[in-house]
Amino acid sequence: MSPNDFFVGLTPACKVCIIGALDRRCSLMIDIAKPRRALTDEPLTTMESSASASVKLTIVIVGLTITSSWGNGHASAYRSLVKGLVQRGHRVIFLECENPRYSEAHDLAQPAFFDLAFYRDVDGLRRDWTRTVTEADLVIIGSFVAEGVTVAQWAMDAAVGLVAFYDLDTPVTLAKLDRGDTWYLQPDLIPRYDIYLSFSAGPILDRLEHEFRSPMARCLYCTADADLYYPEAIEPTIDLGFLGSYSPDRQSALERMLMEPARRWQDGRFLVAGTHFPDDTCWPHNVRHVKHVPPSDHRGFYAAQRFTLNVTRPDMIMAGWSPSVRVFEAAACGIPIVSDRWTGVDQLFEPGREILVLDTTQEVLECLAVTPETERRAIGDAARARFLRQHTARHRAMELERYVAEARDAKSCRQGVR
Repeated sequence: MSPNDFFVGLTPACKVCIIGALDRRCSLMIDIAKPRRALTDEPLTTMESSASASVKLTIVIVGLTITSSWGNGHASAYRSLVKGLVQRGHRVIFLECENPRYSEAHDLAQPAFFDLAFYRDVDGLRRDWTRTVTEADLVIIGSFVAEGVTVAQWAMDAAVGLVAFYDLDTPVTLAKLDRGDTWYLQPDLIPRYDIYLSFSAGPILDRLEHEFRSPMARCLYCTADADLYYPEAIEPTIDLGFLGSYSPDRQSALERMLMEPARRWQDGRFLVAGTHFPDDTCWPHNVRHVKHVPPSDHRGFYAAQRFTLNVTRPDMIMAGWSPSVRVFEAAACGIPIVSDRWTGVDQLFEPGREILVLDTTQEVLECLAVTPETERRAIGDAARARFLRQHTARHRAMELERYVAEARDAKSCRQGVR
């Protein structure tokens, strides 16, 4: 099979996606202020159809990045959450630290529906944004924010409303704290945050409250924008694909679940999209690697696959209940997900019906070779239905609203005010 064979049967849009990613100068931009919805989408549930929240909030988010998805999953997660919050009637101001790594790879057009601003350092935050933080109902500091400890101390000193930490990397964060690595979070700050929002659920929340003395640790899973992630009516040309940056501790799982299946099935077609893979990575001849696929092309990327792969970092597996944002994106697109095994996956999607949880290379090969097309499509459809019932951006926005109400009550009790 020659490299050109990977493009046979792909739609023009998907070809643009892959070629542009290879070129690394892809100029496609996404403006999520202009949503599109597939005509075949299921109607929103009663919960989602609520026009807006009864209490409108002003929310300031200081996050790693929302403008660039290069080498991170934070941007996609923030975009979807912010979209859901704005749809519920809240005002969102997102503050992002200038970082050449991301500023040179922006893939978000200037949004029209939320406020976006950049700052150079904490002094710039103090000078330009203290009043805004003081007047906000909720301030959220994200994980991996540069000078995160100092940023948090500034926000806590300035804020009158609630201050929350949103950890999009909870098991990694706690592993860092266990090693004494405190560059974006210190243990003594955790009790001072009114809410610790964690992208992980399960026992890790109890640990945050009991060991680290968080007054309120709550799960806020990632999500996907249902207006951007939905099924495409094209025939897939890739048997198994993976979207994710290189991570040394995850590479053995990628080897087991994709690279080795590719070596054993010479006629199979595989695709890996992700940054930071070493230059000397030995790719099997039937595995195509692209360095980056911007969110504007994610839907086409997923649609080109018969199955998409989710592999999990060891810290996430040990903690359990830590789904990647890619799981929700693929489910929203109706693409069957092949996942490694971790505790809690069955509470998000039903194994065997909404997701395929596999352990070995042989199981992956059997899945790719013998799954009937009707069953494959049914698994993807069931995953999408579950996503629409429980995991959309509006669901996450409404969960956050409940946490804010709960935290306000708790804070009033602590201050002796009813």
